[in-house]
Amino acid sequence: QEMALKAAALKIQAANAFRDVGDRYRPGDASKTKVKFSTYEGCPKVVTNTFERAGWVQTSGDDWNVGWFTVGEIRKIFSPDSGVRLGDQQMVNHFPNHLELTHKALMAKNIKRFMRDTQNSDSGADAAATGLGEYTYKDGYIPMTYNLPADYNIFQEEFKRCPGAWWIMKPVNGLQGKGIFLVNKLSQLKKWANKGTPQQPVPLYIISRYINNPLLIGGKKFDLRLYVLVTSYRPLRVYQYLHGFARFCNVKYSADMSDFDNPFIHLTNVAIQKHNEDYNTSHGGKWHIRDLRLFLEATRGVDATDALFSEMNRLIVHSLLACQDVIVNDRHCFECYGYDLLLDHDLKPWLVEVNASPSLSPSTHSDRIMKLNLIRDVYRIVVPQDSQGWAEWRGSVHSGPMRDSGDFVVLYDEAAVTGGYDEESPDGERGGAEKIKKRGNLEDLGSGIPRSFLGKK
Repeated sequence: QEMALKAAALKIQAANAFRDVGDRYRPGDASKTKVKFSTYEGCPKVVTNTFERAGWVQTSGDDWNVGWFTVGEIRKIFSPDSGVRLGDQQMVNHFPNHLELTHKALMAKNIKRFMRDTQNSDSGADAAATGLGEYTYKDGYIPMTYNLPADYNIFQEEFKRCPGAWWIMKPVNGLQGKGIFLVNKLSQLKKWANKGTPQQPVPLYIISRYINNPLLIGGKKFDLRLYVLVTSYRPLRVYQYLHGFARFCNVKYSADMSDFDNPFIHLTNVAIQKHNEDYNTSHGGKWHIRDLRLFLEATRGVDATDALFSEMNRLIVHSLLACQDVIVNDRHCFECYGYDLLLDHDLKPWLVEVNASPSLSPSTHSDRIMKLNLIRDVYRIVVPQDSQGWAEWRGSVHSGPMRDSGDFVVLYDEAAVTGGYDEESPDGERGGAEKIKKRGNLEDLGSGIPRSFLGKK
């Protein structure tokens, strides 16, 4: 009986605690006072500097309007056990279960499933409705991928069917190239697996087919970092930032076995390349996406380059649609993803991974300016810019047809594509929805970066 009384008392105490937490998360009224923001210790300076330049005020309390938090803090906020309920005038920088896209293994699982579903649909009507067409796994955009150690037996059979192939191992929760290595022998996997113990098993990895015919410029391998802003998953609302870039290795590419373990040849991560003696601190081994496009137009032709950039856009939106049904679409959330793509020699884009927290630590002066402008333009889209806007704000889903903003261009507006807007746009312009529909449909969107932008510096 005494234990039962203690248990009842604990339940009452917990209920009161949840109620207190819910009461604390009542933001200040941003329509009457200055916007308040909250960040975590160690938050990138480009974020806090952008907020301060906007005239926003930092608060250590729970009365914030704009929250820039780590993925761990977001999980705590949205945990059912937290008792937290975000207010109408609060916005955070991650969706609750963003891992469905940004966790390497979950991303591969969701994309494979979506490809199967669209391929097996009776008429392909779902794919046609999105304006994206169909992708099959055979001609898809992620390399053949397996989870280890769970899929080891299946992978072993595939490995035997592809003698001489190279594979790349990545920890599913790895960052900045840490823990990545190449494999071309099963004995290497066995050696890796034997490092684990019952008390400390080996971490979860994915193993993917290595793209061994990468597009080279100056003999060097590179990948692309593209910034993609999602303000809603249902309906899907996607913007792309104009200032993506290519990241180059410092050492010329080689497929020789003697160079098999050289990370400066095979891994493009800046966190790795900056330790090479040839690393250039003035440009950081980066090339603006605009310059890459001009180079490809000169060497491969305008038509081939247009087709490549259109396929990259289609890949991005397709990957988001693959996770659309499993992501918790909370109107208090947005996400600025860092998409990493690799181009092969045939100008086929491959999705390497999607980052929930792309690095905002600048490596050069121009990189710092770009990232400051990136954060500024993100918040010009995701939150109101005046007190009247805050008074009426109910999240991006209620913001009507999408518009280009700053250096973000509309990549995909699902409501426009599927006829979800009235004929009259919010600003009173007749036919506005039809214009947006043409922008949102990837069959009409074209190359993503307007040609008028190519001449800009």
